[in-house]
This record gives sequence, C-alpha cells and structure tokens, in this order.
Amino acid sequence: MTKVDTILKKITSIYYKDKYYPKLIVTRHWSEDNPEISGELSFPEAYMFYLKQQLSALLKLGAKIKVIPSRPITDPYHAKILDYIDEEHLDIRNKKIFLFGPERIEISVERLMHYTGTNVRDFQSNILITNYDMHMKIFKEIFPDCIKPSSDVQMPAYHHVEENNSGITIVNIGVGPSNAKTFTDHVCVLKPNFMMMIGHCGGLRNNQKVGDFVLANTYLRDDKVLDDILPLKIPVVPNPMLNQLIMDVLESRKVDYRIGCVFSSADRDWEFRKDSFMKDITLSRSIAIDMESATVAGNGYRYRVPNATLLMVSDKPLHGKLKRVEDSMQFYNASKRLHVEIAIEVVKKSKQLYPDGFPTNIIRGLYDPLMISK
Repeated sequence: MTKVDTILKKITSIYYKDKYYPKLIVTRHWSEDNPEISGELSFPEAYMFYLKQQLSALLKLGAKIKVIPSRPITDPYHAKILDYIDEEHLDIRNKKIFLFGPERIEISVERLMHYTGTNVRDFQSNILITNYDMHMKIFKEIFPDCIKPSSDVQMPAYHHVEENNSGITIVNIGVGPSNAKTFTDHVCVLKPNFMMMIGHCGGLRNNQKVGDFVLANTYLRDDKVLDDILPLKIPVVPNPMLNQLIMDVLESRKVDYRIGCVFSSADRDWEFRKDSFMKDITLSRSIAIDMESATVAGNGYRYRVPNATLLMVSDKPLHGKLKRVEDSMQFYNASKRLHVEIAIEVVKKSKQLYPDGFPTNIIRGLYDPLMISK
C-alpha cells in the first residue's frame, strides 16, 4: 500500500467508522508565508480521485500530511444546520480542497443523488451539461454500458465510468439559469476536472448559419441568478486551454464555428421585447444568446472549476429565422450526434494533454497560495 493510499484509508476510516470529520493538515516546506494549511473533509468517496491526485502531488514535492479526527459528524437534522452550510461569508481564499465545509459537502452529495438518480460515487471528473434528452440518448448509444438512473428524476445523469473517475458524466439539467445554478452549486463540491455546457443558442450575426458552433470567450451575464453573490463587474471567462482544445477538435472536423461573447438571459421569450435587448446585444457585440452558459461559467469561477461553452446555432431570431417545429426537428436529427461526439473527443484530448487536470493558476485567487507547484 502506497503512502497516499494509507492517508486515504485513514480519512475514510475516520469518517465512516469513527463518525468524525477527518481534518487534513498539510505542511509545505516551499511556502514561506503559509506553510501549513488544513481543513475538514466529509464524504471523501465522492471526490476520492481529486484527493488522490492532489495528495500524490504534494507527497512527491515533499509535503508532510497528517490526518486527525476533528469533531463528531453533525446530525443532518440539527436545528442549526443552516449555520453550517451558509456561504454568505465564504472565504474564497480557502484552498480548493477546503473550499466547502463538511456539512455543505454532505448536503450537496445528497441533493446530487436526489436530482440525478445516481450514486455520487459514479460521477466522473469530466462533466458535460445539456438540457436535451436527445444528447443523453446519443451518449447512451455511444456508451451502452453507462450507468443510468433507475427511475425518473429531475436531472438525469449518465456516467461512462473509467478508472479513478476519469470518465465522462453527462447531465440533463433542464432549461434555465436557475437549474444551471442548482446543479453546479452541488456538482462543484466533487471538484471535477471541468464542466462543459453543450446546448443550443440563437445566432445573432448575419454570417452565421443554423448548425454552426459557438464558443464563448466571455459572457454578458443577464441570467441574474448570481448577481447578489457574484457582482456583474467581476469578469467571468471560460478556461482558455479548454477553449483551445474545443477549437482544435472543431477545426480537425472542418466544421464552422465562431468565438465571441455569449449573451445569457433568464427570459426565453426575449424576442417579445427585442428593442430592450438590442442595446446590450449591440454594445457587447454578442454573437449568440442562450440561457445557461453564463450561469455555469459564473459558478465555475466561484468554485474554481474550469469550464467552457460549446453551443450550436439552432435559430437566427434577428434574421427572421425563429424556431419552428418542423425545422427544429430536422436540425436536431441532423446535428445531435456530431455535437456529443465533439464533446467526447474534447474530453479524450484533455485527458491526453492534462492527465492530472488543467493547471490551476488561471482559477486561483489573488491571495491563494499554491497547493502544489502548478
């Protein structure tokens, strides 16, 4: 048994057998200002791949790691449970591994299983987010042995399981930014390698065609669900390395795409108030409009999960090409497999180039010391 396996076994034993929150204490000789970092953990099985990845790297660099029992596990029906999970004063300078308190992790684990109908241990580290059942069906055709919900649920998840949770999870979150926030609020506790939104959008430029792909390099955040906790003046952008991988795959397949600002609105029927939207669309030079991408990106920023957007133009509302039933069905049938195949190819390439996950320097906070030297 390796040293990291011994540490992980102790963490698991303290939590499941002793019924205490394990406290992880890491001493890093290379840090002059903040050599010791520590925090409580819970439900370690849910993100074991991340713990193994991080602790292995720390040990390789010569860090000293200790695990001790912290405090008894909180009764989930405790009258003051909200005090433990309240994030109003979340210190975003915490290390990513300690960003969530143990009670918060437990609540999110339960809600993930409730919404997706699958065991949280089956979640993989590469997350695809959609709001179309047709994408789920294509994923199931490509991976017929994937793990699926045993009953009807709100946000069904399919998991193509690989060693160390390095496979792919796809989740149908439904429509709208509120759903996008709900899912990402909880899946981020698993500390995935990345989240990628694969959905449809309205193309806003004259030279776009239905079926073209859209990548975001920034967002106009009109979704509103995160405004109180992530002010609009804070810039939110997708991960540039993930975007580059997506572009490489799109170019290798010789499909048309455009990269630019994606306008995310909470109003699906924004066309009924076109004039009030046009000023922001024009000033932002947005190339597409959708409902979920900015919310996924906003929570990815808050919780330090690399993310990107891979949309496909399904209609062109500013050019008289609104979604119609017959046209939409033809478009869906012609494009759904390509969309999912490209997303899967991006995952494969990311695993080849970044087997330990994307470098963290882009998503670290201003005063956030290095966990490991990357």
